[in-house]
Amino acid sequence: MNELPPPTLPTWLEPQVPFKRYHAQVGGYRMHVMEQGHGRPVLLLHGNPTWGYLYRKVAHELAGEPLRLIMPDLIGLGFSDKPQDPLAHQLDHHASWLGSLIDQLQLEDLIFVGQDWGGPIGLRALADRPQLLGGLVILNTVVGPPRPEFKPTTFHRFARVPGLSDFVFGRLGFPEVAMGRAQGDPKSISGEVSRAYRFPLRKHEDRVAPLALARMVPDGQQHPSVEPLTRCQDLVLGFQGPIDVVWGKRDPVLGSVGRHLERLLPGARFTWTDAGHFLQEEVPGPIADAIRRVNTASS
Repeated sequence: MNELPPPTLPTWLEPQVPFKRYHAQVGGYRMHVMEQGHGRPVLLLHGNPTWGYLYRKVAHELAGEPLRLIMPDLIGLGFSDKPQDPLAHQLDHHASWLGSLIDQLQLEDLIFVGQDWGGPIGLRALADRPQLLGGLVILNTVVGPPRPEFKPTTFHRFARVPGLSDFVFGRLGFPEVAMGRAQGDPKSISGEVSRAYRFPLRKHEDRVAPLALARMVPDGQQHPSVEPLTRCQDLVLGFQGPIDVVWGKRDPVLGSVGRHLERLLPGARFTWTDAGHFLQEEVPGPIADAIRRVNTASS
């Protein structure tokens, strides 16, 4: 793969992500990628409105192990390119961009770790490449379409309020300015950590993705995300390898989805924690343990 030079980070941020960094060209956009280590590939994918920084503590826990940790930034977030057209943010588009990265890196027998939108985006990309999947670690995300009785959360209903949501997301920097409120411990995202999440979206014109990704969540069975989410579920239900789930019970966005997944995936191992939505900040140890278990079980 022809790696492109990575962006320069500010001096206060660079020491926090002591990883190999580069840009990969995917579908006409540059995707920022961070890597640590060598060995079996582990693809760790964040969601809205974060970036690969979310996995730095997990990477620290796994330092020195025979694993190649790959932490991309979704297009529109972090230090990846940021399309200005909200319609660019479709689940199939994101899966295509990530799939291009997987193909360029020639990843095989990979362990996939997904949280928030990172879960479905990665699963949809792997649904086109099921032979590459060796193990799954699921973190506060969804793996399929909404149930018929599904009701959007207050957050997702607000994202569809015309005008007001555009102002709050675009001008006020929501939800990145309020990430601590989604945590079990609000202080887990504060100070320099909160600053690190806000920094890539500091310009108003770069804040297209957070609102577009919030609107990518289905609000009914006819939503365009439903079909690709169904593909995700088919992949997971048909997967014969190990699945480990680490769940933050104090997540105000997806916390209740955990029990649904427990019924849907009776063969998976579940670890319940008191963390919130961005559980990588609060319980990196149990996440690293899950990755180790899946690696051992599928070796």
